[in-house]
Amino acid sequence: DALPIYTPEKIEQYRNCNFFELKPHIYAIADEAYQALRDRDQDQCILITGESGAGKTEASKLVMSYVAAVCNKGAEVNQVKEQLLQSNPVLEAFGNAKTLRNDNSSRFGKYMDIEFDFKGEPIGGVITNYLLEKSRVVKHLTDEIGRAH
Repeated sequence: DALPIYTPEKIEQYRNCNFFELKPHIYAIADEAYQALRDRDQDQCILITGESGAGKTEASKLVMSYVAAVCNKGAEVNQVKEQLLQSNPVLEAFGNAKTLRNDNSSRFGKYMDIEFDFKGEPIGGVITNYLLEKSRVVKHLTDEIGRAH
């Protein structure tokens, strides 16, 4: 069973609340960014980093799901989310590698840009993929197993 921390009730709980009012949560970050964009007309960027397998894609999906739920045009945000998910297998086909920490380490990064109108409603978006490294290590470490490819 999944933890009940990403439910529609949690979205409502974090919606339009003060950032420090509730416990830390990805919905609090998404709400703060969305409020600043919508109410103060400030461009926003949420940087999601971590090691392979840390949940970066899941965190991106949660941010987009939150925005989709609180704005009036959630279908557009969900479309960008689906494009993100569909791009993963395509990129992985271009060359992941086995490393000490991960059997399937990606060499790609993603920049997702969702554009909003003056009312805070999404009007479009694009996902740009970046090659983070052109080559992998050509010699194995003593402890390393497998092959870079």
